[in-house]
Amino acid sequence: MPDTAVILVNLGTPEAPTAAAVKRYLGEFLGDRFVVQIPKLLWWPLLHGVILPLRSPRVAKKYAEIWMEGGSPLAVHTRRLAEALQPRLPGIAVVHAMRYGEPALGARLRELRAAGVRRALVLPLYPQYSSTTTGTVSDLARRTAGAPSLRIVDDYATDPGWVAAVADSIRAHWQANGRGERLLFSFHGLPQRLVDAGDPYQAQCEASTAEIVRALGLEPDEYLLAYQSRFGRERWLGPATDDTLRALAGEGVREVDVVCPGFAADCLETLEEIAMENASLFVEAGGRAMRYIPCLNDAPAHADALAALAQRELAGWNGAG
Repeated sequence: MPDTAVILVNLGTPEAPTAAAVKRYLGEFLGDRFVVQIPKLLWWPLLHGVILPLRSPRVAKKYAEIWMEGGSPLAVHTRRLAEALQPRLPGIAVVHAMRYGEPALGARLRELRAAGVRRALVLPLYPQYSSTTTGTVSDLARRTAGAPSLRIVDDYATDPGWVAAVADSIRAHWQANGRGERLLFSFHGLPQRLVDAGDPYQAQCEASTAEIVRALGLEPDEYLLAYQSRFGRERWLGPATDDTLRALAGEGVREVDVVCPGFAADCLETLEEIAMENASLFVEAGGRAMRYIPCLNDAPAHADALAALAQRELAGWNGAG
């Protein structure tokens, strides 16, 4: 085992498309104080007594619609991405882990240390930083007893290699499928209060969009930015993706392309929520077709971009001693 490792960390996924597996996964995810910032005394009775029993069976059915032979899409694509990075980083161990579910990040860090790894670069697969994603990965990694010496990548929202990979994937989609009248950038939502308190997520989503738009040479009236996956009743970042699609259809726009550059790998939120649910919503509102542009997943350009990012981070670490 090399003495240095790169760990690709994604959100996580249920181990099976069943209500029981989804309940375990959602319990860990929604029980994280970084994700739901409500006092445990108030939140846990609601979570375990109402939300999980009602939500888990519904979510399990959605997972069943997108499940792959090797597991959930997020698990399959994250594993394949790590495998694609390995030959691009000779002399370095490349593994993947999940913040929630398996393979668990904490256990992975301890395994690496036991195998002789002295230093680990943690690369959360969230291009844009949020305390609810990268922040909780960083917190867990640093709290893990017996972990190697750590360096954590905070974000790569405007990384040139990643921007070029996303832009090229959009061009390739247009070439193969035709181009819609608008390109909608859909990012995962976040409660507005977190941004108001200083979370840089919204600014980084806007920065990512600006760089991708610049690479594509789009005019202001050719694209939009929106946020998906609202949860609960409080105010979230807007405009909402579903509301935006309804509005576009109402304005007479007949074909829309949607890309989700906040997600490194396709998952429930992209394949079921966007490619299925929101595509149907757009047609029902009067549109002709909403075409979803897949995530980068384990594409060679994605692996190239992340490998270059990892090499720069490791070089900086070496330079810092």
